[in-house]
This record gives sequence, structure tokens and C-alpha cells, in this order.
Amino acid sequence: MQSPAGILRDIWTSAGGEMAALARVRLTGEEPQIPSSFRVAAAGQASVAAAGLAAAEIWRLRSGEAQDVSVDMRHAVVECRSERYLRVDDKPPPPARDAIAGVYKTGDNRFVRCHTNFPHHRDAVCTVLACEPEREKVQAALMQWKGADFETAAYAAGGVVALMRSYEEWSALPQARALAELPLVSIEKIGEAPPRPWPKGSSKGDRPLAGLRVLDLSRVIAGPVAGRTLAAHGADVLLVSGPELPAIPWLTIDTGRGKLTTFVELKSEAGRAQLRELLKEADIFSQGYRPRALAALGFSPQDAAEINPGIVYVTLSAYGHAGPWAERRGFDSLVQTTTGFNHAEGQAAGLEGPKELPAQMLDHATGYLMAFGAVMAKARQAREGGSWHVRVSLAQTGRWLWNLGRLEDGLKTPDITGDVVHLAFIDAMPSGFGTLKAVRHSALLSKTPAQWSRPAMPLGSHRAQWPAGS
Repeated sequence: MQSPAGILRDIWTSAGGEMAALARVRLTGEEPQIPSSFRVAAAGQASVAAAGLAAAEIWRLRSGEAQDVSVDMRHAVVECRSERYLRVDDKPPPPARDAIAGVYKTGDNRFVRCHTNFPHHRDAVCTVLACEPEREKVQAALMQWKGADFETAAYAAGGVVALMRSYEEWSALPQARALAELPLVSIEKIGEAPPRPWPKGSSKGDRPLAGLRVLDLSRVIAGPVAGRTLAAHGADVLLVSGPELPAIPWLTIDTGRGKLTTFVELKSEAGRAQLRELLKEADIFSQGYRPRALAALGFSPQDAAEINPGIVYVTLSAYGHAGPWAERRGFDSLVQTTTGFNHAEGQAAGLEGPKELPAQMLDHATGYLMAFGAVMAKARQAREGGSWHVRVSLAQTGRWLWNLGRLEDGLKTPDITGDVVHLAFIDAMPSGFGTLKAVRHSALLSKTPAQWSRPAMPLGSHRAQWPAGS
């Protein structure tokens, strides 16, 4: 199997990174770290390191000063489960899932996973099943369905569910074949624009992304992790949400560190005008909604490049930008289920049904890969001009993780205890929610240590404007 350094090398060079930069990276720790037959710890370490190395290269371009990057594997995999270690005024997280979210058996002896953490997704499942939102009633109703038929019907009704497939079943689908033709991180030029000078103020003492402005239109984990990572390296990140949009509060707190947060009503022309004004002054536009949704509001990649030539536009999708599922909604747990991970992990554990990975690794790794792609595209913009489109997906990250290979007896690995985490990797900090104890960033840069200079705040706490002087 490929070493973590080899995994990082492939990510780095696939996006045009110079081989010489890899000599300044130090990866420590050994696999496995947490119980899984998949190489989740190596994947976390390599994706975090890719984003950290990209930031260090920006620092070198801006200041002429090279620096070292080190990532410990245990710290990285802990950060890829940061939401479970977060404490607010020493209180642990509430239940992470809606009461009817999870796995069910269907009438044809298959398994389906329902994601019902957002009310409209829960309502869609209950409408299709014609039942109350109670686990026993959902299970009873599903015994009247074939798994594949329910998956199709639920998506048609606006729900998000997944039929558990084996890897072989998934690989036979047209969507899997479409993903096989795509890179892990796609970076494409989509318009002409002159190179932009780096913002002033990149002297010693700043961080690599100081002065860069990032619009973050994302929710849940992957997209918000990307914004949190860019903020850790100094970017001004403005999280744009809406008062009517459902959110998962604990994740909002964990991924909100370092960000400003504002409400913009995109269904109104006044709100769209607000976002256009913000976009005109942004360097990076990072979004995790289905592409058609933002395109309908006038914020497709091509729209953004016309509003602000030279923009780096980052798109996160569930199943990739090509193939028949390109517009399909999805979350980490569903992508794990439908692409073979839950089946394979269950088999490795000797179970009849599905077993989840021990981290939301598709989410977290994709978040770091989003940040990596955004920074690499920004470096190209500064060097050669143009507007750029970066695309990543949970399913493509899953395909990459699968291809890293399996760990024999990996499921026998003792899990990392909370006591170890809180002794080694946690910092306390103020926030708009109370005192946070949260996992600090695992990419250590020797000249410009990562840090979050803004506290996590409730959604909508700030004005829809960029900070003065950024």
C-alpha cells in the first residue's frame, strides 16, 4: 500500500504542485488509529496536509519565505471527528440525529438509510411512506417496499435516502463509471481575467491567506470545514446563510470558528443584489448547494466569473458533476451507504447489515480537499490570471479512499478515548455560545501557525459586508 507521503504526493502533483515543496512536509504517526478496515487516518492526514502545504506555498509566493509543514496522523483523524469532541461550557453534544434517521430493513430484505435531520427531508420520507415520524411506524411501512423503489420514490419527493449497495453493485452503476473519469479535485479555467496582486500586508506576522476574502455558502460539514480551514490560515471568511434555512446547531458552532456570519435572503432581489456586491469583492466563492439551485438565482460559476472576473469558484456536490446523479442530494452517511463502505465495513465486522465508518471521513477529507483546491486555484490565478472553477464531491473522495486499500484487522484497533483527545488536542476559547473546548488545527506551519482569530458566533451575527481593511 502507498505510504501517507505517497498519497500526499499524488494529491499535490495532480493539482500542479511543485515536487520540491514536498520536502518541507513531515508526516508522523502510524496506521491504524481508529477501528476501521479502511485507511481513514491516512486519508485524514493526507488531506489536511495538502491544504496546509498549499497555504505554506502561498506564504512563500507572498513573502519569499519557505516554511515546514507537519501533520500528526492521530491529531488529523481527531480533527476529522472534531464535532464529537466539541464542548460548550463543558457540555457534550446533544444527539446528532433526528429520531427517525438511520438504517431500516425493507420488504425485499435490503437495507436503506434515511437522512431526516432537516425537517423537509423528514417530511418527504413520511409522505412517501404515509406514516407518522416514529421509528416503529417507519420500519413497518418500509416492509411494504422494495429498497430500490423506496430510494427512487423518496428522492422524487425531495427526500434524501440511500439503498445499501455492495461495492460491486455501486461500481456497475452509470454514476460510478462517470466518477471514474473525473480527478479527485477538478481545477478548470472558466474565464479570462488579469492576474490579481496579492493583498497588501503579507509581511512577517501575517498568515498565508491574510487579506483574501472567502464567501462561504455551505452547511453541515464538508463545505464549512473548508471555510474553517481557510480561516485558520488567515482568510476573511464570511458565512452566508438565511434565517429560514435549517441548520444543525452543534456543527454550526464547531465549523464556525474563525468566520463572520450573516443572513442574506437570496429569494428576494434585494438579497441577491447584496450577494452580488459581496461577490464583486471576493477572492473565493465556496458553495455546497446543488449547482442548479444557485444558477437559478444568478450565481452559477459563469455568472460569478462575469460579476467578478478572476474569482475562484468552488463547488461541492454529493455524487460528482458528471453522470445521471450529478444533481442528486446527499450527505456523507448516505454516500457511504450507497457506494459500498457500509456493506464492506459490515462484512469486515461479521455483521449482516451496514456498519458506518468511525468518522464522517468523506465529509471531512472533502472539506480539506476543497480548501486545497481553492488555494491552488488562487495561486494559479495570481500567476497566470483567469477565473477558475474547483469541483469536489463526497463520492469522488469516497472512490479515492476506497482505492487507498484496506487494513487487515483494522477493526480491532482500540478507539481513541475522549480523555486522550482532551489532554492532547483541545484548546479553550470564547465564543458567542459560551466557552468552547474544541480541536485545534492539525496542520502545523513553522512560520505562520494556524489559528482562528474570530470566535464562533450564532448564524446571522454580522452585517453583510466585508471587514474594513481586509
